[in-house]
Amino acid sequence: MTTYETMPFHLETERLILRPWDVSDAAEFSALLSERGNGTPEVERIRTSIEELLAATATTGIALLPVQRRAEGDFIGYCGLIIGRATLEEPEIAYELFRRAHGRGYATEAAGAVLGAAAATGRKRLWSTVGSWNTPSLRVLEKLGFERDHVSMEENGEVVWLTRSLP
Repeated sequence: MTTYETMPFHLETERLILRPWDVSDAAEFSALLSERGNGTPEVERIRTSIEELLAATATTGIALLPVQRRAEGDFIGYCGLIIGRATLEEPEIAYELFRRAHGRGYATEAAGAVLGAAAATGRKRLWSTVGSWNTPSLRVLEKLGFERDHVSMEENGEVVWLTRSLP
């Protein structure tokens, strides 16, 4: 197994700041997850999830990071690397933003910063998995140089697997 550098956990772009989680993010994280349409998770459960994310980050050296708009300072979602359906050697890039933040290029900007952070770890390839119905997310990944690898059927429908080589 190859040893990788730890991913930077504080990233900044022109309009965004990606930073480590804090338990104080729980209420906003819960509100974001409620937009999926499956109810609103209890804030206490989300605090536990944040603690689990922080513990996983300490173990793996990769992170899913909250995304804040620089000027406004508000939490608009998350973006980062996860094991997900992939592996620690070739992790998945994941992102999710509040609907109010869609269509402004924030996902592309945040994911671009995470690509740079992933490359800095020494990794050579990333994965992403997206529901085939999620055209905006597929467009973000295509802008970032991801290419379709294959499609699988899962209980929630068709999932597109994409990959991107890192420099």
